Amino acid sequence: MSPPELDRQPLLEGERYLLRPLTADDWSALYAVASDPAVWEQHPMTDRWRADVFRAFFEDALAKGGALAIIDKRDGAIIGSSRFQALKSAEDDEEEQSSVEIGWTFLSPRYWGKGANREVKRLMVGHALQSVERVDFRVGEANWRSRIALEKIGAQQTRRTELSKHQGKRVLHLVYAITREDFTNGPLSQGLE
Repeated sequence: MSPPELDRQPLLEGERYLLRPLTADDWSALYAVASDPAVWEQHPMTDRWRADVFRAFFEDALAKGGALAIIDKRDGAIIGSSRFQALKSAEDDEEEQSSVEIGWTFLSPRYWGKGANREVKRLMVGHALQSVERVDFRVGEANWRSRIALEKIGAQQTRRTELSKHQGKRVLHLVYAITREDFTNGPLSQGLE
């Protein structure tokens, strides 16, 4: 029996956070988080705090599907967003594993270092690995905050890199991955029943 098809816009609930599909009505609340330049200071697109730049990011998220709003269950506030993208079947992938990319994640700085990213990633990775064999993460080479966060949740840097361009400059992205085995034996499995 093959695994179920990945639902890229699930409702996922953890102890402190709820993830639900992003909607057009979330613009104001999400931009209130994204408008802080500190959120993007290590990201390759450091200007994403600007309304026009974030509007393009937001509209792309809605158009492609897979985008989730991250909600603090204590007060119902949107504190950030993440996405499931680049879903590949084993036939599509040169490594012959089905995979999905989790990325475009950002959180309000007041949630940094307090376990929010860990819980969000545990929910998303656990959900994805019910349907795919591997979860990939693409992160800008100079984005140390995200790279360290990925390593803390057990993601392993692969040998794959990707180049893109932003504002005429080449941007190197490193690819990290978590497989089903990594998840089962890694730090994200702690606290699972």
